[in-house]
Amino acid sequence: MTEPAELDLPVEGGTLRVLRFGDGPRIALAVHGITASGMAFGALARRLPAEWSLYAPDLRGRGGSADAPGGYGLDRHADDVCRLARDLGAGAPVALTGHSMGAYVALLAADRRPHLFDRLLLVDGGLPLPVPPGADLDAILDATLGPAIDRLGRTYPTDGEYVEFFRAHPALGPDWNADVEAYVRYDLTGPGGARRSKAREGAVRRDGRDLLASGDRFAAALRGLGVPALLLHAPLGLLGQEPPMLPADVVGRWTGAGPDLPAELLRGTNHYTILLGAAAGTVAERFTTLV
Repeated sequence: MTEPAELDLPVEGGTLRVLRFGDGPRIALAVHGITASGMAFGALARRLPAEWSLYAPDLRGRGGSADAPGGYGLDRHADDVCRLARDLGAGAPVALTGHSMGAYVALLAADRRPHLFDRLLLVDGGLPLPVPPGADLDAILDATLGPAIDRLGRTYPTDGEYVEFFRAHPALGPDWNADVEAYVRYDLTGPGGARRSKAREGAVRRDGRDLLASGDRFAAALRGLGVPALLLHAPLGLLGQEPPMLPADVVGRWTGAGPDLPAELLRGTNHYTILLGAAAGTVAERFTTLV
């Protein structure tokens, strides 16, 4: 598997680490999930046609951008995506996709600067999630992302033990492949004997609370979509079993009333393997043909 080029590209207040897969003239921009990194798009990038280049930033607080200044929040990330799209597109619109939390960031970016993008592919994210009024948002995060958040505060004696932690994950272990391993190993940092994830818990919690509290904003953006869009979603969730990340009634509400956001269920996938498994070929095909 070809290693991506690692670039440091300007955004407000500093730079972001951006992974570039491919060197074709057709530009795509891909936004990762809440504890992930740009390496989540390796499998997708390898399946794009040769004329494409895919740029996948590490969002602030993750990956090579773990120490990027300026704070967190979905608006901050959406601003960064718009800046990258403007600079990379050099006057031409770019193709945009996002997975999980990245789908929400991509949606906000496309809503505020639709002229920068010629399509929007949402992958298992981007739809408003039901949150009870007055709910404890951190408690919801702990209930839904508990294992993912827990690992951010742990250290591991060796790289191998960190990899084995992920190999035991019920959503990843059964479908383990070279793309998953590259994604996991890219996330490692720290001294020998105390290896840990690059992702910052503070960034994850800040962005998670923002995501849960922003349903009205996502709804408005979906109603006002100004670019061709498609939702791809998985039948299984974060632990490789039901419920899915996007409940069926939520998908039905936002995709059944009109043609602006068609949806496709990619059977046999979970929240991670929809992007890191064999379905990456389908995701690539839908992305490149979406108009």
